[in-house]
Amino acid sequence: MVRRVLALTSGRIAVAILVVVALLAVLGPWLAPQNPLATSDHPLASVSHAHWLGTDYLGRDVFSRLLDGSRVSVLGSLEVALMALVVGAVPGILSVYLGRVFEWLTLRLADTLVALPFLLFAIAVIALLGNGITQAMLVTGALVSPLFYRVARAATLAVARSPYVEAAIVSGASIAWVVRRHVWVKVLPPIAVALAQTIGVGFVIVSSLTFLGIGVQPPAPTWGGLLASDLGYLSHQPWAPVAPALLIMITVWACNLLADAMRDVSGEAGRALANHRKVRAHRPDRTGPAPAGGSL
Repeated sequence: MVRRVLALTSGRIAVAILVVVALLAVLGPWLAPQNPLATSDHPLASVSHAHWLGTDYLGRDVFSRLLDGSRVSVLGSLEVALMALVVGAVPGILSVYLGRVFEWLTLRLADTLVALPFLLFAIAVIALLGNGITQAMLVTGALVSPLFYRVARAATLAVARSPYVEAAIVSGASIAWVVRRHVWVKVLPPIAVALAQTIGVGFVIVSSLTFLGIGVQPPAPTWGGLLASDLGYLSHQPWAPVAPALLIMITVWACNLLADAMRDVSGEAGRALANHRKVRAHRPDRTGPAPAGGSL
């Protein structure tokens, strides 16, 4: 799938943007030209050679804080996506094979999680466990997990009705072997699409929570926190919120673009496989007897 995604222009653009964002998350703190937490006597300074994006209301270099805050934003979105994947995809696959009781319980749990407002629930959990980005993202990932549950369950139901899966179960194969050998290969493409979309959703969630000051202890920089602080001084620096807002928008757009490219690739692969099976089904058997009236 990776090669087919990179063969698309949209896939290459999305991967290039996400690679740059990943490099910012890894190397951002070392690439920052100044200490992102150091204050100075030049608050709300304009763009200059010393401060590429100016300074904030405490005189801290905005460009350095933007680079340093990349790690928290990226790791937070990945925590949301991975938590949702584990909590949602695994029960979604197993609900098809572990009986009606497990299926009913997981369906009701998914319906309950959908009904919960993630922002209020994250605030409540942080109030109990302390203000931290990990707690907030793990809780939010659990609330987003019904997306993976539904995708994994729908794909597994389609595969479970296949003759080769039913034959494997009748022949005595274990559920773990069937899932590993047959189901997971078919379920992986739609789950990969959902994962790319959820990473984008995770960026929005992380930015929303940090915009409100939830999950991060000040003065730690984040993209959402920078956006919030810049909005308070629009009369002095009307251009200040542009940089963090563009980073958030471009990253979310790249995640959605990657998900669209992966969906297109998986759809083309499915159509090619179906056409191949149709051709084989209508192709005459060369090893069988010759048809009546055949050539001598």
